[in-house]
Amino acid sequence: MNLIEAPSPNFDARTAPPDILVLHYTGMRGGEAALERLRDPEAEVSAHYMVEEDGRVFRLVPEERRAWHAGVSYWKGERNINGVSIGIEIVNPGHEFGYRPFAEPQVAAVIELIGDIRSRWTIGDDRIVGHSDVAPGRKEDPGELFPWKRLAQAGHGLWVEAPPAPGKPLAEGAQGVEVFALQAGFTRLGYDLPPSGQFDAATAAVVTAFQRHWRQEQVDGIADGATRARLIALLRLAG
Repeated sequence: MNLIEAPSPNFDARTAPPDILVLHYTGMRGGEAALERLRDPEAEVSAHYMVEEDGRVFRLVPEERRAWHAGVSYWKGERNINGVSIGIEIVNPGHEFGYRPFAEPQVAAVIELIGDIRSRWTIGDDRIVGHSDVAPGRKEDPGELFPWKRLAQAGHGLWVEAPPAPGKPLAEGAQGVEVFALQAGFTRLGYDLPPSGQFDAATAAVVTAFQRHWRQEQVDGIADGATRARLIALLRLAG
């Protein structure tokens, strides 16, 4: 893999070896503008890599250093996501500027890059996530058009398909033991969602983030049978 060196000054020391991989989209009109921002000291944001639509891969921050890409975030008990993760920015205008499918050369490059990263660090499949997974109340990226299934088929990340579970859909305002169990399942998978039995706005945000990753054909924040079935199947797969 040919890497283009494009050093960013926006990094500091790690607190531990990386064991989480976070995928983002740039959410800007083009890759050139995104690259400029990721290298701007006044912006105070960065990632370890940026992957252009034509498949070019830019290395911005050494993997041994902490890049500033996740912000306020959480996954599997870890709140200092920047300190223990590697961040990959994938060029795409995002939901604000004309969200579109990710280009084939770009997807192939991301898969190759992840394989290369995992040859150096111990990163489990259940720790390859999107920005929206670690920050569901704030972020949407890389979004429901990112080919998570193809990534998993290449050996990186989790993917399941399962027949819908029985029962009525759960939505904001619902309460009771079914909601408690749903929240407990999301918490076990990795999300920051302490069970309360109340389907509140935070629960809807997590359901939406989960759907963007694992139930992409319907992203509405409602825990229907298909959403619940995939959560259950993922928990079994992740152990």
